[in-house]
Amino acid sequence: MTAAPSSLQGALSELLGDARLVASPLPGSDLKLWLIDADNMDRAFSPEETRRILHEPPYWSFCWASGLAMARYLCERPEWVEGKRVLDFGAGSGIAGIAAAKAGALEVVACDLDPLALDACRANAELNGVSLNYSADFFAEADRFDLILVADVLYDRANLPLLDEFLSRGREALVADSRVRDFSHPLYQSLGVLEALTLPDLAEPHEFRRVSLYHASREPL
Repeated sequence: MTAAPSSLQGALSELLGDARLVASPLPGSDLKLWLIDADNMDRAFSPEETRRILHEPPYWSFCWASGLAMARYLCERPEWVEGKRVLDFGAGSGIAGIAAAKAGALEVVACDLDPLALDACRANAELNGVSLNYSADFFAEADRFDLILVADVLYDRANLPLLDEFLSRGREALVADSRVRDFSHPLYQSLGVLEALTLPDLAEPHEFRRVSLYHASREPL
């Protein structure tokens, strides 16, 4: 695939007329994604562009730091997903699910409420030569997954109650987050801190490049 899918490029152009998607390699991995061209971010936005972006942010056109950190983690530790059924919650670009598929997962479901995000997941899966399944409703899924992947979802603290729900559909959950500094949940244990950045680089404070990884299981390991 040499050109970005027209549906995604068209949606991005409606937000930012000069924006374009480019196939971008991700540092520290052999993965790549269709991401908004960094040159499009290096200018002032008009009030109307700002309004459109805030109203309907194209999260799927970025690789957020926690997603990148989780993808690298899975590539380095395929035992987390090898031969397992995996669901990537709030998939966005699909980066975590794609990494799981590349690392040998039996099945990967990319789950996101945003139809454009699911389109992005399809395009990025094709770009990386993997096959995913897709879902727009986490709660319509059966309790059949070995692992739920969750990256860059807790930026909205209203999503914190979902930490309990993840274990209603999967035996284990792996959460990557760079926003919540007072993370505390009786079922989730810290696995450490990883370094990553959002692409294209939004020049975020260094604290948002420190990605914490947490694990929970319904059953004792």
